[in-house]
Amino acid sequence: MTSQTYAYYPGCTLRSSAKEYDISARLVCQKLGIELRELEDWACCGASSAHTTSELLSIALPARELQAAEQVGLPLAVACAMCFSRLKHAAHDLADEAKLAQVSGILGKELRNSTQVVHLLQVIEGCINTVPLTRRLSGLKVACYYGCLLVRPREVMNFDDEENPQMMDRLIETLGAEAIDWDLKVACCGASLPLTRRDIVLKLSHRLLSQARQLGADCVAVACPMCHSNLDAYQKEMETEYGERLELPILYFTQLVGLALGFSPKQLHMDRHFTDPMPMLRDKGLA
Repeated sequence: MTSQTYAYYPGCTLRSSAKEYDISARLVCQKLGIELRELEDWACCGASSAHTTSELLSIALPARELQAAEQVGLPLAVACAMCFSRLKHAAHDLADEAKLAQVSGILGKELRNSTQVVHLLQVIEGCINTVPLTRRLSGLKVACYYGCLLVRPREVMNFDDEENPQMMDRLIETLGAEAIDWDLKVACCGASLPLTRRDIVLKLSHRLLSQARQLGADCVAVACPMCHSNLDAYQKEMETEYGERLELPILYFTQLVGLALGFSPKQLHMDRHFTDPMPMLRDKGLA
C-alpha cells in the first residue's frame, strides 16, 4: 500500500448529481492508502459558463482553489474533468505575471501559482498495483471514454496523448477487464447542451454508444460527470430517436476500481444510474 496525501477539490456536481463518483473515489483512495483532504470553504470553479462570460472571472474562480491548496502545501487532486480543465487552464493563464498580479489583487492574498493539479485518474492509476485485487473483472469489456476536457489541449492539460489516451485503458486492464479499442474515446458527447440543443446531445451521444455497443462493450467508463449525464440519462430518448436498443451502463472508472478492490455495487452506489448496471454485473459474476 502506498501513502500519499492530496488536497481534494470535489466540485459542485460531486455533491449533487454525481455523489456516487465522490463516494466511490473516496472508498478507492482510502483502500489504496491515498489521503484526500478536502479543501475548506471551496466554491464553484466556473464550470462551463464562467469563461463564456468573463475571462478574468474564469481565472479568478479556480485561482481561489489553487490558492487554498497552496496554503496547505499539497498537490491538488480533482475528480471532475470539467473542474480539472478549469483549474489547469487557470494555472496555465497565471503563468502571465500581469494576470497573476491582477488575480492576486482580486483574491486579496498572495498567489504564487505553485500548486500541482492532478486528476484522480492519474493518482489511482499510479497506485493500483500497491494492493492486491479482491476480484478480477475478467470477461468484462469496457469502452474507456475520456471525452473532450480531460486531455485537450495538450499544452495546458499535460495529461496523456490527446488523440489516443491510454491511462484509463491501462487501469481497466490492470483490473482484469478488457479495454476495447475504439476511435471515439475523445469525441464530444454534446457537453452542456442538453437544455438548449438536446438534438445535438442525442446525435453525438448516440454515435458514441452505438459504436461502443457494436464493438462488444459491456459498459462505458467515464471520468466526467457531464459526460456521464449525457450518456446515461438520455439513452431512452436516443433509442426512441434512432430506433436502436442501447441499454449500455455508464460507470465512473472509480466504481470499476472499487468493484475490483472488493466493494459491493451497493457501497459504490451503482443504483443511482439511469441505465441499470446490475443485470450486466450479475451476468459477469460481479454482483
